[in-house]
Amino acid sequence: MLELLDHPVAPIRVTIGPVRADFAGFAHDTRARLHSTAFQLCRDWHLAQDLTQTALAKLFLSWERAVDSDNLVAYAQKVLLRVYLDHRRRRSSTESLTGQLREPAYSISPELRITLLDALSRLPVRDRAIVMLRYFADHSVEQVAQELDVPITVVKSQTRRSLIKLRHMLLTERPALFAA
Repeated sequence: MLELLDHPVAPIRVTIGPVRADFAGFAHDTRARLHSTAFQLCRDWHLAQDLTQTALAKLFLSWERAVDSDNLVAYAQKVLLRVYLDHRRRRSSTESLTGQLREPAYSISPELRITLLDALSRLPVRDRAIVMLRYFADHSVEQVAQELDVPITVVKSQTRRSLIKLRHMLLTERPALFAA
């Protein structure tokens, strides 16, 4: 077994076969049309580029089946449409950036910020860390779980419990904290 590791390995040469060359030609010829269609769907040039690239990658993976279709361009357009619909189903597709951040009410009233920080300090250490990472540092559940080396379910359940505790602690200041 060890003698196999001592011998040098010859470099692997990759050649483009006729199937791959066919796909490369098709992709070159229809890329602009697919990009235009993607732009008409999403009205964003950069997202349209991403959608076109993803559609071409999916088409490449199923190229042998796609070549057998009657209309290859229509097949590619259908793949593009499905990629777009998959993107729209994701929660992140509806997020948008605002030009100006809306500051919470405690920026006007420093005592509310102190009250909130005081309530946070009364939480157990891990709960406070989870809330601070999730809502102040804007980390995802997965990122928090990785940083704290705990399962994702722990982050979700502790976040829920911590927010309930904070609501009870801040019950009297609630109208002032959440005023817009």
